[in-house]
Amino acid sequence: MPVTERPVVVTGASGFVGSQIVRELLDHGYRVRATVRSPDKVRSEGHLTALAGSDRLDLVAADLNQPGSFDAAMDTVEYVIHSASPYAVSVDDPQRDLVDPALKGTRSVLASAAASGSVQRVVVTSSFAAVTDKPEGRFDENTWNESSSLTRNPYYFAKTLAERAAWDFAAAHPAIRVVAINPMLIIGPSLVPSLNESNRVLASYTTRQIPGILDWSYGLLDVRDVAKAHRLAIETEGASGRYVCTAGVWSMRQVVEVARNSNLKLARLPSFPLDNAVGTLLVKAAAAFQHSGTRSYLRTNIGREFEIDTSKIRSELGMTFRPVEEAIIETYRDLRRWGHIAA
Repeated sequence: MPVTERPVVVTGASGFVGSQIVRELLDHGYRVRATVRSPDKVRSEGHLTALAGSDRLDLVAADLNQPGSFDAAMDTVEYVIHSASPYAVSVDDPQRDLVDPALKGTRSVLASAAASGSVQRVVVTSSFAAVTDKPEGRFDENTWNESSSLTRNPYYFAKTLAERAAWDFAAAHPAIRVVAINPMLIIGPSLVPSLNESNRVLASYTTRQIPGILDWSYGLLDVRDVAKAHRLAIETEGASGRYVCTAGVWSMRQVVEVARNSNLKLARLPSFPLDNAVGTLLVKAAAAFQHSGTRSYLRTNIGREFEIDTSKIRSELGMTFRPVEEAIIETYRDLRRWGHIAA
């Protein structure tokens, strides 16, 4: 049963994650007030308005870069899910393209929530990027990324600053419960046609953009499980703090093997073994010729071994995850459906 009869605000509702959150809420009987930059464009595209339960969906214009832009959306609501944030590894101007919209946008959404006088809880889509940018060892909710900067993994830096701003807000506004969801690499079927950066990783394995199998591991989970985690965060009375969110840590080799052994007949999957000490040295040396964002990412993530403790989200929110193998196969099937990889 929905915990509120009032609309739940979802920011960034036309994005890869935001659109799935909208669907998750509609599927569970909620009314949704979805903020997007251009409601007319979203209506014309039809990806959200075609969802089951869309008679309970309202589209509202809002812009992360415009203070006060979210005031109207917050009117009378009790629950807010803030998923809007730019995601890119390499950009021309990290301050302008990543930090400003992430930080100013979070502050703007939270300021509007405080001004509403009705908001009781805000669930923020953070990231494992705010936990660390150098995955080595074991991680849980108590770990914070203290290494990133505008020149070192700027996307990670932006997500860290945005989440810290959310906790600063929580300290200053104790009447509003703030909860953060910290997923790692989000894959899975997309409701929107644009290719998001995390599914782009799997797509790149079929285009020979990557010369071989790298010593590269990442936490993986299905976007539908990310949406589920956000719903549970508003429905669980005792939900508090951060929740690291992933179905498990997988290597690139494991992902490629699942793809190769599927019935999808994917072409050009990498096979040359670079997931060894020599390969890691070669990859890090070759990173010198990449864009600064890609360069810093490769140098801090290749050749790392780590574990992620998800016991908090499992025990407190009752979270369960789809099998990663299923998410990988459905991602490739969806990439083909949208024309992002060869048929």
